[in-house]
Amino acid sequence: MHIGKYIDLVHRTEEDLVKAFKLVANAHGDEVDVYQTCMLLSSWSQKLADEIEVFAKKYKEERDEEPDRLTQTLLKKTRKGGMALLRDLHDLYLIVSEVEVCCTILKQGATGLRDKELVASCEEVERQTKRQLSWLTTRMKSAAPQTLIVAE
Repeated sequence: MHIGKYIDLVHRTEEDLVKAFKLVANAHGDEVDVYQTCMLLSSWSQKLADEIEVFAKKYKEERDEEPDRLTQTLLKKTRKGGMALLRDLHDLYLIVSEVEVCCTILKQGATGLRDKELVASCEEVERQTKRQLSWLTTRMKSAAPQTLIVAE
């Protein structure tokens, strides 16, 4: 049974999101809405990571030997300059999307196992990732015209 690999993926990616949201919040603290919202979204990811950790113990989480390429590539550090906020939000969007895809797959496995608690946790992850993606999309749309059109 390989469900432990996807439990590990969701768990690690949520933990990566906690760090990534905090990194962006601190890098762009001059944007009050970005700081406050990123800190809130980071706390949601921490809560979800803690919930998934219960299932890691139940199903004996399998550490995937393949490195987490996405989070190793994105947001190693934040950027400086005019495009910085837009690109950092874009990276966050991609990481949240990774959580969403992994959780969709995990939920299918949980359904096959008839594990109602794991299905419910996956549904909570899905709800929160949709909210995170919605805010990120809105904030990128807000930043894009100024960033892309106005010369620095």
